[in-house]
Amino acid sequence: MIPLTVKKKRGIIDQHPCFSEGAHHLFGRIHLPVAPACNIQCNYCIRKYDCANESRPGITSKVFSVDEALERVRTLVERSGNLSVAGIAGPGDPLANNATFEVMRALHREFPDLILCVSTNGLLLPDRLEELAKSGVRSLTVTINSVFPETAEKIYAWINKGGKRYSNREAAEYLLCNQWKGLSNAIEA
Repeated sequence: MIPLTVKKKRGIIDQHPCFSEGAHHLFGRIHLPVAPACNIQCNYCIRKYDCANESRPGITSKVFSVDEALERVRTLVERSGNLSVAGIAGPGDPLANNATFEVMRALHREFPDLILCVSTNGLLLPDRLEELAKSGVRSLTVTINSVFPETAEKIYAWINKGGKRYSNREAAEYLLCNQWKGLSNAIEA
């Protein structure tokens, strides 16, 4: 017999088109660009708007207001009954933007069966995990580009935490510490 918690976790994966090949053809997803601010600067990242050659989470033609995001989901739900996931992946970091939480709380109230998903760099994850859970988020992706500070300091130009800018090794160590702490806390939650 499979414990109920495992069934629930498996159910989310089975209905999440980003993580299940079978779900990819059965269920729809929408990425809501409501998070323009970012708290880190990756050396490889160029946040462009209206880039004709890009169509992926984090790239957008327009940043939506909270109301525009909600209306977009309502329209899609009315038009198609197979939407299973609404996610926020940028174009900045979702956890650095309060609109992320406003949208997720509203979607959770209106569409409680929708899988709410956030993709984050993890810098603010230890600080905002509880708020994410209360907002109804059930799927989380943490982008960890390095596990070693000496590599991370080559990847990240700077991080901004609590109004203070960190760079070099200090930024790398701070970010990695928060990513792993946040990931560990998320697993426990």
